[in-house]
Amino acid sequence: MSQNFDVVVIGAGPGGYIAAIRAAQLGLSTACIEGNPYGDPKGEPRLGGTCLNVGCIPSKALLHSSHLFEDANHHFETNGISVKGVSVDPAKMVARKNAIVDKMTGGIQYLFKKNKVTLLKGYGAFVGQADGQTQVKVTAKDGSEQIVSARNVIIATGSKARHLPNIAVDNQIICDNEGALNFTDVPKKLGVIGAGVIGLELGSVWRRLGAEVTVLEAMPAFLGAADGSIAKEAKKLFEKQGLKFELGVSINDVKTAKKGISISYKDSAGADKTLDCDKLIVSVGRVPNTDNLNLEAVGVKTNERGFIEVNHDCQTAVNGIWAIGDVIPGPMLAHKAEEEGVAVAERIVGQKPHIDYNCIPWVIYTSPEIAWVGRTEEQLKVAGRAYKSGQFPFMANGRALGMDAPEGFVKMIADAATDEILGVHIIGTGASDLIAEAVVAMEFKAAAEDIARVCHPHPSLSEVMKEAALAVDKRTLNM
Repeated sequence: MSQNFDVVVIGAGPGGYIAAIRAAQLGLSTACIEGNPYGDPKGEPRLGGTCLNVGCIPSKALLHSSHLFEDANHHFETNGISVKGVSVDPAKMVARKNAIVDKMTGGIQYLFKKNKVTLLKGYGAFVGQADGQTQVKVTAKDGSEQIVSARNVIIATGSKARHLPNIAVDNQIICDNEGALNFTDVPKKLGVIGAGVIGLELGSVWRRLGAEVTVLEAMPAFLGAADGSIAKEAKKLFEKQGLKFELGVSINDVKTAKKGISISYKDSAGADKTLDCDKLIVSVGRVPNTDNLNLEAVGVKTNERGFIEVNHDCQTAVNGIWAIGDVIPGPMLAHKAEEEGVAVAERIVGQKPHIDYNCIPWVIYTSPEIAWVGRTEEQLKVAGRAYKSGQFPFMANGRALGMDAPEGFVKMIADAATDEILGVHIIGTGASDLIAEAVVAMEFKAAAEDIARVCHPHPSLSEVMKEAALAVDKRTLNM
């Protein structure tokens, strides 16, 4: 006899586990299915999805460790601190990262118990629908199967790294994000295909630790999704740090040998070139995890790119089946998935939550950090919307100077007539935290003047946000 629930969530990543917890908080009997062990030595499912196990959390741990190493080698001296013989132990650094992941995975298990969410260990696949119920088969690691039924099923199976044809990823020599988080030594020469978020972050980690890093990018523009002024500044600062970029390239062939990897490619001018390196990271985006869900059994459709088709409320065309996060169109961001998970749980019980997708922030955790929310100047020009903008540098901020972090700026864009904030773009220390003020302001449809007239603590990095708001009306006070 199958178990019956009000809600079954397939996938325990950021969107899935949050959806399950919120559904349980609302009084719904809830189960969450997860089968991916993410390298667990016992083969047990690990909660938290890609983000916690092989993505956001572990990469930030490595970024922090490598940042400390770089500071000790290159920045302590300017603060009057002399350090000699600084070395790095990659294995210990990776072990620290793994301990953080283990702690957070265990934390989700505790939250499931606290909120009475039933964890079903295994992989979920649809069986069919009958009498207003959807049946899902759960296959455990030992091959045993059980059928569960629910009035509502939330698909939250996330995404996986996109691989390139004819480039075999073994996560030893040629790696995607998973392998690049577990290098046991620092490669002398590291190649990266893809200058997106993952490529820049992981390239930065190993560059700080001593690798010579070259990034090959197919697009002719650097960070095309970011505001042009931010992208230009970022490329300049990253090149100053030692990252090398080749834009507008096309990969011809990748060959592995005992001594490493040889990548042949054409540069933006069509010239044939070769990059030899010890290891290669392939970071060319991600694709939705929908392959083994047996969506056909219930009639759920995907588009030409494999994303599940949903309406604005994350409902599929099939009654009682929802989808959130990386499996549906939109930015592949953990916090976007979390918001959708909460919203779907609340819609199931008849509430009317709202997500403003224009207010979803983006962050790249390089040094300096990059963050933005809303429209870029280029997007507004294409839309023909009249705007005004202001910009203020961290180099004119006392707190930034005291932190030895003068690089970058905050740029604010507002409607030319109403002064409503349309976008905020930051490159600089603490951008990932500073952007939250802009998100709140935009959610409340604030004007640039609203931020300009809010009292910010002194000295603080947040004062750069205030000054950027003042700059929109050409009335900065400290420059």
